[in-house]
Amino acid sequence: MTTTPSDGPPAPVPVLVVLPDGQELTARLWARRETPRGWLYEVGLPAYRNTEDGDVQAAEYRVWVRAPEHVRPVDGVSYDAVPTERLRPPSAVREVLGPRRLSGWVLQKARGRRPGPAVLHAVDCTEAPQNAPQLSLERALDVAERPGTRLCSLCGAAQELDPMLRGFDQIEGG
Repeated sequence: MTTTPSDGPPAPVPVLVVLPDGQELTARLWARRETPRGWLYEVGLPAYRNTEDGDVQAAEYRVWVRAPEHVRPVDGVSYDAVPTERLRPPSAVREVLGPRRLSGWVLQKARGRRPGPAVLHAVDCTEAPQNAPQLSLERALDVAERPGTRLCSLCGAAQELDPMLRGFDQIEGG
């Protein structure tokens, strides 16, 4: 995450908070945070609290609320100096490739009277057996080289492991 620079302690600015019953209350905005699910604003709501000696004093209740659902700007107020944490933009590689898949491999052993080939799956394959031990890449390559083991084409195990088993030159037809 990146954070906006600040010169000294943060000074809150007014913001309108929409309460669950629809009322709008002027609160103090202390910070903003971008999350994968949207923006959160830390607001200080005015309240009262009882002291130990039985007196009543002004207080502030701080809470994170979703923006823009629960906050509105106050006309004429600048929010430029509010401490703001932004998510780092995804790398160009992540943008192109998308989210990383889980790493690891699972072996589906042959069953029955006439055992067929064992099948090696990526750990997130829908055809992979549940609760099977997860294999590291090195162990998966050892298992893949055994006679009677085939690589699942549904989850891409074949496309991912074949080049490592047969050499990368095979990919370009060399």
